[in-house]
Parts: sequence; structure tokens; C-alpha cells
Amino acid sequence: MNAPVFTTLGCRLNAYETEAMKELSAKAGISNTVIVNTCAVTAEAVRKARQEIRKLRREHPEARLVVTGCAAQTEPQTFTAMDEVDAVIGNTEKMQPETWQSLAVDFIGKTEALQVDDIMSVTETAGHLIDGFGTRSRAYVQVQNGCDHRCTFCIIPFGRGNSRSVPAGVVVDQIKRLVDRGYREVVLTGVDMTSWGADLPAQPKLGDLVMRILRLVPDLPRLRISSIDSIEVDEALMGAIATESRLMPHLHLSLQHGDNMILKRMKRRHSRDDAIQFAQDARRLRPDMTFGADIIAGFPTETDSMFENSLRLVQDCDLTWLHVFPYSPRPGTPAARMPQVNGKTIKKRAALLREAGVKQVERHLEAQIGNTHRVLMENPQMGRTEQFTEVQFETPQTEGQIIATRIIGHSGNSLIGQQLKAG
Repeated sequence: MNAPVFTTLGCRLNAYETEAMKELSAKAGISNTVIVNTCAVTAEAVRKARQEIRKLRREHPEARLVVTGCAAQTEPQTFTAMDEVDAVIGNTEKMQPETWQSLAVDFIGKTEALQVDDIMSVTETAGHLIDGFGTRSRAYVQVQNGCDHRCTFCIIPFGRGNSRSVPAGVVVDQIKRLVDRGYREVVLTGVDMTSWGADLPAQPKLGDLVMRILRLVPDLPRLRISSIDSIEVDEALMGAIATESRLMPHLHLSLQHGDNMILKRMKRRHSRDDAIQFAQDARRLRPDMTFGADIIAGFPTETDSMFENSLRLVQDCDLTWLHVFPYSPRPGTPAARMPQVNGKTIKKRAALLREAGVKQVERHLEAQIGNTHRVLMENPQMGRTEQFTEVQFETPQTEGQIIATRIIGHSGNSLIGQQLKAG
């Protein structure tokens, strides 16, 4: 083994940062090293990280093993205590060239190999200039990191720090570079996207950034936004939804629950009616809009009737793509000290939410039959619609092209498409 081996757990932002680490480690001359970029969103995520570390140690017994990411930031001692681990580095340190330069030399000892500082003291997020990853047609651009909110169930602010924004000029320059390299779609990503700009001069809003990108990068065919907090969506972003066809009609909403009392106990900033109103408003402005959403099952004190409100929210907001999280307590969060729901009940409720999600996907796919979509090809057999729905083709297509497609059926979670002939 010479080239470093990277393993990424968790969110798209982690995957983006892994690409940055690959470049930093290559410049530093890192070799014979395994790097695990961890997630801390649930206790299960931390367990999986430990499991993955043990597996990688067995597969690479002679390599040095470095652990980083959110779990390393929030629980550094958990990983330094593991015999399999040689070094633990924090979320800020993993983005710094000097960290990788120091790791390029032999480790002196485990104690000195712990590099995790106070992430709450970090005030800037650099725009890491990644040339794009994911597919050769779609690139992800980090515009924001961290979160200023303190939801009672969430450990992520302690892994990511307070909200920091990448300046608009840096974002635009990076997107121009990606378009010049042939990327047809860019996805803006971050931890709390709708807080973008609050720490910048004049405090611009996310909608201002979106409009600026679309104005200054006219050759970009498609722009997407990753997960957003609907209660913080600004007027400019709603205007972009209504008027900008290059802004894709797919939003992933951080809803978390459908019951007002649970939302208060979660310390969320929206009500059930707020979520429903936003979905209705966005669809009124853009009738082809589809929504994904995060929903937690079994939050402490959740009764059957409270859970039913979450279940009904799937229909009331007409959600299509659900990310269902069975609640698990995170030590140090207020929710971990609240009365807990029985584990079997949590599992049952999560299954019911997922079942509702399956029905919604089926309904969405069925409604597309006979429609025409512009599909961005990710490989010769598969592309995605404007709503991010996967489309399979029997006849190979050109990767990276956007093709007019008639939907003739569906299978599994995918549509079946047929290219429309020009003219």
C-alpha cells in the first residue's frame, strides 16, 4: 500500500471534504495511511465508525490509521483510546495543509498525534477549491459550514462549530471554473444553508447568492440547493424559485417532525403550519417542485398522537423523498435527558414512516409517465430529472449531456426514459 486510503461516513459535506483531504495529503506526500472521515449525527453513526476502523485495521495492518470528521471532533478520546488508531484530527485541522505536512513524518506517539482544537473558536470557512466530485456531470460546492442553532437532539454544532460562510465571490469563481471544466450541474452544500451570509458584510441572504451565481455564470445549465431550513428561506430565494428555470425544482427540507409540541421540545424554529405553508407556497410558484425531508421517529416524549402528526405531514406537505432517522440519544444534548421512548416503539414508528415514503415515491414515479423531462446523464445508462429522480435508459446516452426524454414507465425507485429525437 502506497497511496492513502480514504473512507467517508455520513453526509455529502463530509464527502466533499474528503476530496479536499485527498488533495492536501497528496501535496504533503502522505503514503501508507488510512484516513477515516467520521459522522456523529447519531450514536449509531459513531458505532459504525468504530466498526469501520476495526475492519480497516484488519485489512491494512501495516498502515497508519488516522481518524477525523465530526465524531473525532466531538469524541476525540473515544478514538484515541482505540488500539487501532494512530492519530485523531479535528474538523478544522483536517482542512489545513500544515496538518497533513505534520502527518507526512513518522508519528512520535499517540498523545502528540491528537490534534483537535476548540471548533467554536473558528470564525472562517475557506472555499476549498475542489474541481468537482460525485459524477463527471455534477459538482458540489461548499458555501457554508457550522450552525448557530442548538436543536435539543443535535450534536452537529459541536462537531462543526458556529456558522461560517464562504464569500460569494469565492463561490462564483469556483463555479465558473467548474463550468469551464465541463460540469453541467452544481449543488450548493453546507450544514445550515439558509444561514449563509449572516456573518458576511451587509449580511446577504442565500437567495442573493443564488441570484448572483445565475447572473454571473450564465453558462451553468443547472443549480441545486442541498438541505434547507424552510422557516429561514428569504424573499430572493422564493423569487428565484418562481422565475429561474436553471434553479432545479427539488428541495430537501429539514422538518424533523410534524407535531408542534415535539417541535418546541426539539427547539425548532417552525411550526407544523409553517412547514405546510412553505410547501404550498413553493409549489404555487413552481408547480413541478418536489420535496425531500428529514424526519425523526421516536423523539423523547413522542406519543402515538404526536407521531400520527408526523405521519400526516408526509401527505400534508406532499413529501417524496424521506430520510427517516430513528431517534438515538446523543450524550451532552438536552434531549438525552428527556423521558425516552421505548426502542421497539421507535423502530416500529420509523418503519411506518419509511412505508409512507415508499408510497410517496411510487405515487411520484407513476405521475411522471407520459411526461417529458430534461435529463442530465450521469453515465451511459442513467441520468436524473430536474427533480433529481433517477431515469434509466435502455439505449446508451452520452454522459454529461442534458437530453429531452419521454418517461415511458418506472421500475424500483427509477423512471424508465426514452430520448426524444430532435426536430
